Amino acid sequence: MKKSIILTILFFSIFSIFSEENNYSVLIQGVQAAEKKYTEVKAYHILVPTEKEALSIREQILSADDRMGIFSNFREAARKYSTCPSGKDGGGLNWFGKGEMVPEFEKAAFNLPNGQVSEPIKTQFGWHLIYVSAKR
Repeated sequence: MKKSIILTILFFSIFSIFSEENNYSVLIQGVQAAEKKYTEVKAYHILVPTEKEALSIREQILSADDRMGIFSNFREAARKYSTCPSGKDGGGLNWFGKGEMVPEFEKAAFNLPNGQVSEPIKTQFGWHLIYVSAKR
């Protein structure tokens, strides 16, 4: 419900700008993209035993100046710190759909914008940092 309200406000806010230029198709494409429901996520993760460790690693990762640097830092930190076997490959999980991960992890991954590092996420396995590279 909240997302629908935000999208409606966004639509009407932008509508006035585009209506002056008669560029409705660009506006409609933007709204459709915002409403798209993704069924799969391509993500990377780091699994550690404590929230404190996850926060420290996140800070190191975010010290990069740009998105590519953050991604590089994330993969290196996964190799160095992650207790999950995927860590040796930079934390890569490949594509996964809904119902394939524990609920806390899934919710965070599907809600995280591409190219950002999550806050620490607690699951039964420990504390995760997640980086989503793509959605489809």
